Amino acid sequence: MPFSNTTIPSIPNAALIATLNNATFQIIRYCSIFIFLFGTIGNTLNILVLSQSSFRSSPCAQLFLFASAMNLFVIISGLISRILAGWGADLTATNRFFCKLRGFAVNTARPVAIWYVLFAMIDRWLLSSTKTERRQMSSIKNARRAMVISLIFATLYFSHVIYCHEPYQINAPQKCYGATVVCRYVADLSFTCMSILPLIPMLVFGLMTINNVHQSHNRTAPTDISNRATMISTHPSRLRKRDRSLIAMLLVQIIILCILSVPLGMDKVYSSITADRQQSTLQVAVSNLLYNIAQLLHFLANGVPFYIYTLAGGNSFRQVLIKLLANIKDKMLHKCR
Repeated sequence: MPFSNTTIPSIPNAALIATLNNATFQIIRYCSIFIFLFGTIGNTLNILVLSQSSFRSSPCAQLFLFASAMNLFVIISGLISRILAGWGADLTATNRFFCKLRGFAVNTARPVAIWYVLFAMIDRWLLSSTKTERRQMSSIKNARRAMVISLIFATLYFSHVIYCHEPYQINAPQKCYGATVVCRYVADLSFTCMSILPLIPMLVFGLMTINNVHQSHNRTAPTDISNRATMISTHPSRLRKRDRSLIAMLLVQIIILCILSVPLGMDKVYSSITADRQQSTLQVAVSNLLYNIAQLLHFLANGVPFYIYTLAGGNSFRQVLIKLLANIKDKMLHKCR
């Protein structure tokens, strides 16, 4: 959203501007509630399923687990204020502490959640490699090390938000936003670099993982039983059903992440380019509408992983989920007796 003065709207445009502003308001009010419930339930179930013993030995599953925790944190810290904004009770719009806290939390956690998915894709690529040295790099220790380092880096990288974000912003897509043009440049470009650009290596490693899997199938193609047994014993981890399910989950998640995240990145790049241009009130209304739709789509990206895993994760994920829900049901029935 450009940081500029606006021109006075003409009378014919006044009704259209009012309609666009009302549409923006209603979208924020109701879609935020849906995404909040949708994402909170999904990520909570993700955390419960992926913390089960059957997934604890998998670095990829551990990365999924903490990515879900980050997604849950993003949804809670980011959407509560937007829900309240729809009812005129957003504290981040008027309180400096909550404004800065919310801006820092969301801007830090969003890219970290995406990086964890990227690390999971790299882990699948390593595990599916035909080279023993690469497969040995796939470990819980390396996954945890990558998570800690990336979290520290994101915390330091987005520390500028604490200084830049201020409430009571007028020519901005939301009341709590960068206070100056420079702050908005930095915030928008930082988001694009750290949250959107990682989608490119995700796709690259995804394609390389598929290539590794195809090579694995080709290497196990001989019909001779002894040769086939030798190949399977040489690369047992790459042929597990659970690992194939995790690869499928990753690839579907990457595609959906691209679809839901790229619009916000494009909007922020456009906002940075046009930050010093004067816009009419109608253009501002359109920009606000598009920005808020893109924001909600990105929040939706934080809420869909559980549903992706359920549909694309194969029987491995669904069986653990069904068993978990059955255990919860049994415990609830036992307490009610």
